[in-house]
Amino acid sequence: MINIQAPKADITITQRKQEIQGDEAVIKPLYGFIDLHEIPRDKGGIIQFFNHSGELLFVGKARKLRQRVKKHFEDNVSPLKNHRDEVHRIAVSIVEDPMEREIYETYLINTGKAKYNVDKVFYRD
Repeated sequence: MINIQAPKADITITQRKQEIQGDEAVIKPLYGFIDLHEIPRDKGGIIQFFNHSGELLFVGKARKLRQRVKKHFEDNVSPLKNHRDEVHRIAVSIVEDPMEREIYETYLINTGKAKYNVDKVFYRD
């Protein structure tokens, strides 16, 4: 039996109302997220998207984390494209090794029963 422990989230950002200074927003939000700058742009890792209830919606991996998170909100082919409004919290774990990212992604999809992942799904409801 293989023992896998999910990586801890290094960065967690939560959807929140945009902060206003005078008539202008300080940071332009992307689907209510104004803290995307906290996600490193040059690191690889695992991304988990959660709803208000803490239910795991989607798990993904990336070589460049910030770019990939933004792409999930802007791209027309993202599995989240019809569910972006459900995302309330994003947890990011930095994992540089590509093989480890692959293993963790599959593990998290199946142990967390990610709602919108269709590939790498081995669990049965």
